[in-house]
Amino acid sequence: MSPETILYYVHDPMCSWCYAFRPIWMQIQQQLPATIRVQYVLGGLAPDSDQPMPPETRAYVQSQWHKIIQSVPGTVFNFAFWEQCQPRRSTYPACRAVLLAREQGQDGEIAMIHAIQDAYYRHAQNPSDTDTLCALAQQIGLDVAAFARDLNAETTQQALLAEMALARRIGGNSFPSLFLQRDGKIRRVAHDYNAMSPITDILLT
Repeated sequence: MSPETILYYVHDPMCSWCYAFRPIWMQIQQQLPATIRVQYVLGGLAPDSDQPMPPETRAYVQSQWHKIIQSVPGTVFNFAFWEQCQPRRSTYPACRAVLLAREQGQDGEIAMIHAIQDAYYRHAQNPSDTDTLCALAQQIGLDVAAFARDLNAETTQQALLAEMALARRIGGNSFPSLFLQRDGKIRRVAHDYNAMSPITDILLT
């Protein structure tokens, strides 16, 4: 029996480039053969912090949003976020939220990723905040009481750290990144933010 073929998708739900890649990534998954299993892997962009985002970091992140708008046409950002919220460089809470949603299966995991992205980039809400994440959990149909209890639990944090270790082990040091495990070997797969043909040509051969 040959080893399972896995396509690892290393990401962070609050990574703006992952958000920009979302339309192509969804198309890629629809085209994959049944012999390839997709596994989402949380890379963990920024640890827990209650400190306001420094001005230079705010400027850098906003510059990335502008860069994405230029290079990935159709990507929408709501810049009201920077006026209406208190930005923090903290994505681990959102990552833990995805882990908890995953317990309902991949559909729950993807629903939470998309809910976080939409809240952050389109609706000027802050997924670094527990209240925002709990509202999103309710929105996608999770048990909110259990979600709130487990979001910042040590066991959930340890699960995130283990997943981040897997991301680093396979080479996922930037987000998004893709790795194909086939015949016991893992290799990085190049991707394009505006076309899925390069990756599907590789995966479907």
